[in-house]
Amino acid sequence: MPRDDRSTDDRRSRSSSDDRRMLRNTNRLDIPRELRRTITLRSAYDADAFGRLSERIARFLGTGRFLVYMTATILFWVVWNIFAPSQLRFDEYPFIFLTLALSLQASYAAPLILLAQNRQESRDRVQYERDRDVDARTRADMEFLAREMASLRMAVGEVATRDFLRSELRSLLADLEVKSREDDRV
Repeated sequence: MPRDDRSTDDRRSRSSSDDRRMLRNTNRLDIPRELRRTITLRSAYDADAFGRLSERIARFLGTGRFLVYMTATILFWVVWNIFAPSQLRFDEYPFIFLTLALSLQASYAAPLILLAQNRQESRDRVQYERDRDVDARTRADMEFLAREMASLRMAVGEVATRDFLRSELRSLLADLEVKSREDDRV
């Protein structure tokens, strides 16, 4: 009867995997433990989205439109709280609530502007590195072209020029004319 080699191989692999499981369950120091996967909660905070939003806000805060809106709001606030009937006023003369609102706006605007500046600085740094790389490649190309031009000049210096060829041909023509006159005399 033919012997089935696969079945014995399967038994060997099963027994060796069982041995490994048993060894892992023991607290032996010469066998590494299985890595336990721990669940870590990660926030769904997108730094780029927040950065883009802060840049938009910082850009808006630096416009004339914002200054006009802010001035109009403050003027309306002051005029309303001075001339409106007393039961409709919501912030009396020292305008404490207005001061609080402006302080709150400033306390949020400053970090947003700083965040936008930091992001712009990072972009500028990346652009500077790119420019530096392009500059280095351009310099290397210019040096290569300068060496090539020098080698071409040296090679052209060894090549006969048009004027040199004309003068040589004229001297040969003159020699031929002299020789033909001498042959006519003989």
